[in-house]
Amino acid sequence: MPHLLLISLIAVVLAGFAVPRASMAQTQAPVSQCQMIARALPSVTFASFAAGSAVQVQARANEEVRITYIGHSTFFIETPAGVKIATDYNGWYKPPALPTVVTMNKAHSSHYTMTPEPGIEYVLHGWKDGSEKGADHDVVVGDTYIRNVPTDIRGWGGAMEPNGNSIFIFEVAGLCIGHLGHLHHELTEKQYGEIGRLDVLMVPVDGGLTMGAESMSRVVQRLRSSLILPMHRRGPPISQFLSMFGNGFDAVSDDDATMTVSIRNLPKRPTIHILSGV
Repeated sequence: MPHLLLISLIAVVLAGFAVPRASMAQTQAPVSQCQMIARALPSVTFASFAAGSAVQVQARANEEVRITYIGHSTFFIETPAGVKIATDYNGWYKPPALPTVVTMNKAHSSHYTMTPEPGIEYVLHGWKDGSEKGADHDVVVGDTYIRNVPTDIRGWGGAMEPNGNSIFIFEVAGLCIGHLGHLHHELTEKQYGEIGRLDVLMVPVDGGLTMGAESMSRVVQRLRSSLILPMHRRGPPISQFLSMFGNGFDAVSDDDATMTVSIRNLPKRPTIHILSGV
């Protein structure tokens, strides 16, 4: 059976498991469409919808998610139901409105704050102090399912700390949006399986503070998301990161820090989209 047809059939089935959007409270264990579709195609290293087929199977496919680059590793995600999410939130880079949810990682103080504003309803740490198992988030907030995949982190002395970082994944409006955080190593097969499909990927391009450009590019190529949003650029020009990719990837620069994304307008080819401020 052709892969796109199989993806479509699986997505139709999964539509019955969609998380209700009206309630802010989680009443049942959420189901990850991004994981389940990817796992159904074990011979494929990525599972990203082509825009044409996705429109037919994704519920609320006409809904748009608004993404704004705030600075460093902080993006501000606004969902159709009004959930506001700030990634790697440190309190320095202020989004235009108070977030409903903030995610954090602890590599440096520029990726977290221990004194978030009292009005933030959900503060999700990408690490778990005193435990080698790592953080484990499965949270439904409005129309958004938020989960994480732990990764190891490099300590100040150079040794690796198990599960000290998290890749946060936001499933909303039929989209799978992933933020790599302060990723310090290439991913394992198990981690790729836990991540599943990612339509939008937020990736650090510092050239070495996280990983070298070549190692990071291998992660990006393996995930092969439709839309790649660079972040965390320190030192190296963005051209160094772009040079790691061949003709299979497009690249565009934007004069705006904000874009709207939906299943309908995902690029047909993997595209590195450089928002203003990066």
